[in-house]
Amino acid sequence: MESNEGEAQEKHVLLVPYPSQGHVNPILQFAKRLAFFGLKPTLAVTRFLLKTSPPEPGLVGIEPISDGFDEGGYAQAESIPAYLARFESVGPETLDAVVRSGKYKAVIYDAFLPWVLEVGKKYGLVTAAFFTQSCAVDAVLGHVYKGRVSLPWTEPELLLDGLPGLGPNDLPSFLSDPVDGPYPAYLQLVLNQFLGLEKADEVFINSVYELEPQEAEWMKKEWGAKTIGPTIPSKYLDNQIPGDTHYGFHLFAGADRCNEWLDAQPPRSVIYVSFGSMANLDHESMRELAKGLEITGKPFLWVVRASERGKLEENFNGEGKGRVCEWSEQLEVLGHGSVGCFVTHCGWNSTVEALAAGMAMVAVPQWTDQPMNGKYVEGVWGVGVRARKDENGVVRGEEIGRCVMEVMEEGDKSGEIWENASKWKRLSVEAMMEGGSSYNNILGFVEKYYGRVRV
Repeated sequence: MESNEGEAQEKHVLLVPYPSQGHVNPILQFAKRLAFFGLKPTLAVTRFLLKTSPPEPGLVGIEPISDGFDEGGYAQAESIPAYLARFESVGPETLDAVVRSGKYKAVIYDAFLPWVLEVGKKYGLVTAAFFTQSCAVDAVLGHVYKGRVSLPWTEPELLLDGLPGLGPNDLPSFLSDPVDGPYPAYLQLVLNQFLGLEKADEVFINSVYELEPQEAEWMKKEWGAKTIGPTIPSKYLDNQIPGDTHYGFHLFAGADRCNEWLDAQPPRSVIYVSFGSMANLDHESMRELAKGLEITGKPFLWVVRASERGKLEENFNGEGKGRVCEWSEQLEVLGHGSVGCFVTHCGWNSTVEALAAGMAMVAVPQWTDQPMNGKYVEGVWGVGVRARKDENGVVRGEEIGRCVMEVMEEGDKSGEIWENASKWKRLSVEAMMEGGSSYNNILGFVEKYYGRVRV
């Protein structure tokens, strides 16, 4: 498997994710891919995450770094800007201690952490930025960064090179409403991804070229970016990496996997509902979602985090037709034969998982990149239906019910959605197989900087 055994040091690569569930998982999976190609990857994870949710990384090593909040992590900070400022102050010093060992030839850093680039350059490392969102979202943000879009955008349609026409409700929420609540800090965070990007040796995006060809080409033209996704466990994709059956890192893991309940349901009969690890629906939206599930009369599996459970009516279970749990192994659920619809907030990781599983979706986007992902689910990939908000900004139960029935009831529309879902599943698998677009991009990186380390 190894060709240059006397140069073992030359195979080490360091990967630095932003410390949240949706960023650690894709970068950890990319690290496993690099191990498959013969490298020796190490993940640099904050001390708080290692203390609260120790990962099971398999072939990937672990190094601790600090975000300045070792006891409480993000929750310990007084504000979003305070957290990011402290991380940028403390992080480079602790990362410097890791890199100073001289073991690493390259560092791959989450684009949310542009200061890692400077640490890598200081020690002469190959540097590669890793974008965890879609090519489309990255392209829009790139246009904003270059000053080509005035904010807030309120015009009926936004036309940009490399992208389809976009309405205000299709854009990342930071762009149509950049001044309220936490948005200014988050907007700055996502735009800072492009700081110093021209100095990076490589730019990677967690997407599949065939999913977003024009968007990927624009990112390639502007930043030299390459797609390397989907970054999900091999078991649920190409099955080439032995033992790669789960992410190995869960902030909200629990014991209730609901498998026995799913096994007892008819094929394609269950509505699976999950809004990820960060989305927080208000009480009214939770009640409307519950109402929508009851309207369908179908069995459902609804993942509601413990912190959100109080927003549901006591003992809500859809009159015996459904099940509410605090956690599920989402990839197992999406691949289960009884599931016939995924009601999702359209976080990029969840969207990629559904595409790779060939699962039809009802898109109920909340904020950040989710509105744009929802636009693509319905209007570009044709793998689902996007629920519309009313004049008060709430998705009503009747709308949820309508969308679910459109996806799950037999008919021309449902048939087209499932046919498209099957196509994107096939293309996602092919991208990771030998000769596929993502396979070639990962192999190209390995061979360019490390030589042929795998035979």
